Amino acid sequence: MAARASDRVRNTDSRDLKFQQLADELRRGILAGSWSVGTKLPTEAQLAEETGLSLTTVRRAFDELVQQELVVRRQGAGSFVAERREPRRRARYTVGVLLPDTRLYYPRVLQGIESALSAAGVGLQLSTYNYEAAREDGCIEFLIDAGVDGLILVPTLIGIEDPHARVAHLMGLDVPVVLLERSLTDLGPADRTEYVCSDHQGGAYDGVAHLHRLGHPSVGLLTRSSNPTEAAVVAGYLRAAQDLGFAPLHISATKSEWENGAAAGLLEQLQATGATAALVFGDREATLLESAARRAGLRVPEDLALVSYDDELADLAEVPLTAIAPPKHRVGRLAAEVLLRRLSEGAECPLHQIRLRPRIVIRESCGARLAAVGTRAELAITEGISCG
Repeated sequence: MAARASDRVRNTDSRDLKFQQLADELRRGILAGSWSVGTKLPTEAQLAEETGLSLTTVRRAFDELVQQELVVRRQGAGSFVAERREPRRRARYTVGVLLPDTRLYYPRVLQGIESALSAAGVGLQLSTYNYEAAREDGCIEFLIDAGVDGLILVPTLIGIEDPHARVAHLMGLDVPVVLLERSLTDLGPADRTEYVCSDHQGGAYDGVAHLHRLGHPSVGLLTRSSNPTEAAVVAGYLRAAQDLGFAPLHISATKSEWENGAAAGLLEQLQATGATAALVFGDREATLLESAARRAGLRVPEDLALVSYDDELADLAEVPLTAIAPPKHRVGRLAAEVLLRRLSEGAECPLHQIRLRPRIVIRESCGARLAAVGTRAELAITEGISCG
């Protein structure tokens, strides 16, 4: 038998407004199941008589329950327990984004993320850790505490003790996670992470193949070490050397070494092998090598053809650099779209593991434009002779 509100309301000494107390008692009874969905509640007159409260007080209690969608009035029939509605999902998500920094490579990535989220009416919360791995967890905790619904992360996976354990920890967070420009390359089909990355191996391979097609039988690789992208660039270069049939030459130096004059010595090592072309990771290093070549009396591209990797500053070099250009904006946009799909579809959404191959932007440093001019000149001469 349903509990009688009058048993607990009558003779109360509570200082609360009496209509509020009655509403609270009725609400507890409804939520506890004392009155099931669709059950007709006592009339206002009955409750007034049972509780000793005025009809106006009882009516105010019912009004509050109607406003809270716990009770529905049916004209001429009375008041009934309303159907319980599922909590409304927010129409708007908030996505947390963790980046190493917002300089050079990542502004375009962030623009891509923002464009996808903005189009979907989704908010963005950004945090950066300035390539300080010790700060990452604090930044992620900040994002989660801010109430984000999902995370797009660019975590540190090199120079740490156990990258697999780190990724497993990130995948175990309480919200969905999409890795951006980071993945575990050695797991193969055992990899259950969700990621969107540039195909840096493919980009490096295409850069070497481009120089080889321009008539350079041997191509060197110069890199900035201790960089998250270096390993993939080296792997793509080595595969290209194997497929194209030349002995690989990989020369690496730290960022500080490049900045402190290492380019001249690296150029000497490259020249000692007889190589007339090089893929250089990244743009700053290629610009430094280009300057060292000029000081050594070498012409770019006539004596040394160069292709840079990244295409952030390549067009600003003295001889504008042909460059491998990762699709930064699209990588960011796709990462956001994958996460939004995961949030809306949940476990029904297939796992996304996406790699986008960079493109080559042809400028002056590789010699392709000179070769094209030469070809057109030869054609013009040939046509002139044949016409004569």
